[in-house]
Amino acid sequence: MAEQQRLWQQVTDRDMLPTAHDAEPDVPGSEPFGYVGIEAVLDQMKRKAMKIGFEFNIMVVGQSGLGKSTLVNTLFKSKICRRSMSPEYEKIPKTVELRAVSHVIEEKGLKMRLTVIDTPGFGDQINNQNCWDPIIKYIAEQYEKYLREEIVIKRKRRIPDSRVHCCIYFVPPTGHWLRPLDVEFMKRLSKIVNIVPVIAKADTMTLEEREEFKQQIQKDLQAYGISVYPQRELDEDMEDTVLNDRIREKIPFAVVGTDQEHQVNGKKVLGRKTNWGIIEVENMAHCEFANLRDLLIRTNLQDLKDITHYIHYESYRIRRLSESNLLPQGPEYIPQYPTRELIDKDELENDF
Repeated sequence: MAEQQRLWQQVTDRDMLPTAHDAEPDVPGSEPFGYVGIEAVLDQMKRKAMKIGFEFNIMVVGQSGLGKSTLVNTLFKSKICRRSMSPEYEKIPKTVELRAVSHVIEEKGLKMRLTVIDTPGFGDQINNQNCWDPIIKYIAEQYEKYLREEIVIKRKRRIPDSRVHCCIYFVPPTGHWLRPLDVEFMKRLSKIVNIVPVIAKADTMTLEEREEFKQQIQKDLQAYGISVYPQRELDEDMEDTVLNDRIREKIPFAVVGTDQEHQVNGKKVLGRKTNWGIIEVENMAHCEFANLRDLLIRTNLQDLKDITHYIHYESYRIRRLSESNLLPQGPEYIPQYPTRELIDKDELENDF
């Protein structure tokens, strides 16, 4: 009996110890007396990233002939996607096929494994009903593959990441408004992946037509409740809101793609040669390709990966674990959704 009382006293004393949640909030301090070396963590992270590299997976969706392969090659200045050079007309697939091509791109010692997922056959049929189903299935399969690697007892040190980080949707340059197919696709896919809409072959329209078309698409996106990247509800603070509002004002990007170089004022530039001059791809006065490139690569690449992991994948993970009864049960347990969420749980369960 005395031994039981002693053990009980030890448990009680242990439970009375302050936990991390009970600790006092952080108190702002002063500068250290001397150099500590905290900033060296950035160099450590950089060395590790340079050694390991990283993955980036991008999906391109749109009808045939909108320049998807050319735009990807222009974005990464590499022959990543190959177009058919056969003089014969390439047969249109009867159903949507998904083709993934991976390349390792190295720049200044940093390696990036780029995977481009093409969707030939999308929107090319007379009846395009449910043509988005194979795409939704592919995205879900990549989430499932990552989840299975994550829940095994002995996990890999680095789980291969094949999840789609960004989906570029090519809107045909009709100059009118979004088609029902465009609306239905983006409405369904925006809940499970980051969508960036672009106006394909923008050089087929005048500047006035292009601006009017952009404004009409923005109205359609708002009217149909389609949340494209960067999602307004995921802004963390006012700084994010200000920066992302500048991007949202320019969406959809009116782009032109080419892998041909031409001489302009003694300099080689990427551009398309026409009878009335050269359309410079990276000239912001000619098209908005530079804005798209900066968004996808130079400023928001890591954010695209973070939202994929902490928002879209986390939503899928919660639903799958709930279905499998692997989550703790009880009224006191509330699944922790991502901090940048404001996402309705009922919608999450119907996303797939």
